[in-house]
Amino acid sequence: MAPDAMREAARSLSDARPVSYWLDDPGKPVARPALTGDERCDLLVVGGGYSGLWTALIAKERDPGRDVVLIEGDEAGWAASGRNGGFCAASLTHGLANGLERWPDEIGKLEALGARNLDAIEETVARHSIDCEFERTGEIDVATQPHQLDELREWHARTEELGLGGFEFLDRERMRGEVDSPTFLGGLLDRRGVAMLHPAKLVWGLKEVCLGLGVRIFEHTPGLALVRSGAGTAVRTPYGRVFAHDVALGTNIFPSLVKRVRPYTVPVYDYALMTEPLTADQLASVGWRNRQGLGDSANQFHYFRLSADNRILWGGYDAVYPYGGRLDSALDQRPETFLKLAGQFFACFPQLSGVRFSHAWGGAIDTCSRFSAFFGTAHRGRVAYAAGFTGLGVGATRFGAEVMLDLLSGRGTERTALAMVRSKPMPFPPEPFAWAGIELTKRSLARADSQGGHRNLWLRTMDRLGLGFDS
Repeated sequence: MAPDAMREAARSLSDARPVSYWLDDPGKPVARPALTGDERCDLLVVGGGYSGLWTALIAKERDPGRDVVLIEGDEAGWAASGRNGGFCAASLTHGLANGLERWPDEIGKLEALGARNLDAIEETVARHSIDCEFERTGEIDVATQPHQLDELREWHARTEELGLGGFEFLDRERMRGEVDSPTFLGGLLDRRGVAMLHPAKLVWGLKEVCLGLGVRIFEHTPGLALVRSGAGTAVRTPYGRVFAHDVALGTNIFPSLVKRVRPYTVPVYDYALMTEPLTADQLASVGWRNRQGLGDSANQFHYFRLSADNRILWGGYDAVYPYGGRLDSALDQRPETFLKLAGQFFACFPQLSGVRFSHAWGGAIDTCSRFSAFFGTAHRGRVAYAAGFTGLGVGATRFGAEVMLDLLSGRGTERTALAMVRSKPMPFPPEPFAWAGIELTKRSLARADSQGGHRNLWLRTMDRLGLGFDS
């Protein structure tokens, strides 16, 4: 970064609050009291993010008489569910390309289930009047280098041939007519497959709906251990226990109470900035009248979108894996990444020179080697889990909740018959091999971005094995 650009980036960050913009809201609800003593229930849900809240809500919708308890180690939505970009995608497979590569025989069904899932989220938000700024705007994958434009054009043609359309190719002129940046060479528009929303307000709305349906929610109540108890299970907490017939684990990146699941995910720290609200003139200089979410097509990619009050969220690029997979709140702040992101923001939108960032934050994503969620049961089928959403969980966690409830019911469904549900990703190796492999992959991906998309021997080998690293 040139010295002048470095100084501009640094100035833009001088007043940024070191917290998630979404969680820094005066409307944040008061936390529920912690659990003390013993409780009994039909279904215990562990985790108060999207995964757990959707599970509790759908369980009550399926059977209003079911007694459901939800415990959360901190406050509902404080982790990934309150720190993400607010992209709520229909895709269950981390994008059509990843799904087609891994489950080509099921891709039509997976796409249809994903579309139904997003429709169901939209319907739930409307039916319960959840004020989460839901906008079905779609998303554009943007090319910023010539090889990326060629890849988008080829991919668009392939989706048309396979009958998996719904995408629209945009040349440079049309792309810059949608959102104007001198770096944009073209794009691929998905008009209906992605919605934008306020992530924390979705959490808080789901929590309120669950309470209204009779779910008993205890916050500041981590699950410490899970053991068999008669025909069911018991989960120990700091001040008590919960005895349940069934347990659904929505803990994602946090260590699973089923220890054998832990090697399947690693924490990857992702970072984002939020600007101050744009003025009318600043917004006009960018265009963005249709308010789509955007992501560039690099391996080290950015994602960006408008908030309801016309701020720009700008995130991504760096994906930081801490040695040993440790979770540490100190990693939520990374000034060198914020400075890099700010410089890249002004390179993308030079017309916004002088804009300041109001918030800068980070958080951990539960990444798995196939980029999309995996599922399973334990304790004689009385415990179900879903994890590994790899940064695309705003929408897919609702599908994961349905899968967990299907598995706990013991009845086969369209969802449980999927190869995606019946299979597992490759687990990550122990240290130091995990760190070495991830670092080599990251460096190889960065090199591919700088060399016209050329993938070296390491990446080609990973491709053949169906392995990868993403955030």
